[in-house]
Amino acid sequence: MCRFVIYKGTSPVQLSHLLTRPCHSIINQAFDSRLRLDHRRPINGDGFGVGWYDTVHDEELGSQPCIFTSVTPAWNNVNLIRLAEKIKSPLVFGHVRATTAGSLSLDNCHPFVFGKIMFMHNGGIAEFHLLKRRLQACLSDEIFDVAQGNTDSEWAFALFLSKLPDAKANSFSHQTLQRAMLDTIATLNNYADLAGITEPSLMNFCVTDGESVVATRYISSRHDEAASLWFSSGTTFSEYKKGGHYKMTKADKRENIIMIASEPLTFEKADWMEIPTNNMVVITPKMNLLQIPIVDKFYVSPSDPASLNRGTDFAAARGLLSPRNSLTPTQLRDIAPQLSI
Repeated sequence: MCRFVIYKGTSPVQLSHLLTRPCHSIINQAFDSRLRLDHRRPINGDGFGVGWYDTVHDEELGSQPCIFTSVTPAWNNVNLIRLAEKIKSPLVFGHVRATTAGSLSLDNCHPFVFGKIMFMHNGGIAEFHLLKRRLQACLSDEIFDVAQGNTDSEWAFALFLSKLPDAKANSFSHQTLQRAMLDTIATLNNYADLAGITEPSLMNFCVTDGESVVATRYISSRHDEAASLWFSSGTTFSEYKKGGHYKMTKADKRENIIMIASEPLTFEKADWMEIPTNNMVVITPKMNLLQIPIVDKFYVSPSDPASLNRGTDFAAARGLLSPRNSLTPTQLRDIAPQLSI
């Protein structure tokens, strides 16, 4: 299983305030098994990646995101801690990895990048080896060469790129990214049908071009819950108590900060809202947050009583539900002081 976090703000954030200082940052989530449901892989120690966009546009440097990845455990990488204290960005992707598919290598570390586009995945494409050949056959030579690793996640990224009108473009509307994401999910579902795959796929995808962000909480099932995904928004995200205790503050109605994460980064229950299963969230360049149902054969309307009865066993067995589904906020606060790096 993996964990990821997304930050988009009107002002740059110091990466340490997102990745290393909070007592429930994804770095702490990576190693502390007391907050984990996945007993098969008790730690996310198979590498990490951080991607961000520079705060100042420089024509010589280009508009592509900066990427730092490593196959070492995130909590034991001194360079990550050093860089996080010295880098600021208004748009950050962070990912910690536990291998369930693909080898342990830099090529398999998220986020994946092509031009201005950055992409991450939490979950897994069921029986991917049965549809990989068909997926690869639909790609152009240029897009086929994008994939350097051997994970289902990176091939899903290649498929996403193939759905864009021009993956090399300098700008994309959030509607374009949204349509490409929906087409990617629909194509993967179609390939699964053609291959006779019945096991659900978990497709928590997120993508950005540096301006817009599109993220999905999705499972190809009408009966199971998807991997967990949460969002938080407000005006400031800051430490209010020593020991890495952070909270999101809402000083007014403006959304200066929007965060999306596999697990909440704070222990303040009011800070976070759960994204419903089989929904997409879109952050526009103007910091509007849109929630859009992914309406296909696996969608269950909130008005349908079946929406309340999605089972958690499938995602929980893979360690892909957040601890808020198993621990109360009081329990989380009790163990929080023990989690700081």
